[in-house]
Amino acid sequence: MNEKPDTKSRILDSAEKLFGLNGFEATSLRDITAEAQVNLAAVNYHFQSKESLIDAVIARRIEPVNRRRFEMLDAAGPHPSLEQILTAFVGPLLDQDLSSVVPLMGRMMSDPTQFVERVFKKYLTPVSRRFQEALHEELPDLPRSELMWRLFFTGGAMAHTMSWSQVLSEVSGGLCDVTDRGALIERLVAFAAAGFRVPALEPAVMKGKG
Repeated sequence: MNEKPDTKSRILDSAEKLFGLNGFEATSLRDITAEAQVNLAAVNYHFQSKESLIDAVIARRIEPVNRRRFEMLDAAGPHPSLEQILTAFVGPLLDQDLSSVVPLMGRMMSDPTQFVERVFKKYLTPVSRRFQEALHEELPDLPRSELMWRLFFTGGAMAHTMSWSQVLSEVSGGLCDVTDRGALIERLVAFAAAGFRVPALEPAVMKGKG
């Protein structure tokens, strides 16, 4: 017999749903209490404020992913391969059912300023630093600026996969099966690793000839 979620979990689930559908600003605490079927005092007791509730909703999804990223990178040893580094970066996010959180992530990604302030600065700065250093040790000849471009592109591919993988089977005419998450991660890692291994472009090439 399934137990009902506790009050705190119901509030978080409802807030995540409504923030994803309507955005942070357009969603009121009263909207959340109605969805969660709790009173306002319960929200205030568990979260004190709307801002604290927003942080809790984001942290609930991101902090376990970040812990798993660090665990996988540590487990790879002192000199991880490029594929091991990239698997630790993308795997913990993509190796799970993200259907319930996709609207919220899409909402945050659609507003770069909000993403930087609410997500990157609070939760992803240590991840970015750790993976930059690991990548630099593995690819010492790649300039730091170029490394950042390629990590940025990898993050974009990961976000796109997270948001749109469910339509790939249809648009590919059934050729691509996204239900095997392990294979999906391997393909994305192989794609990203090939990009990281391309030699740094010469300035004239980057600026364009002519």
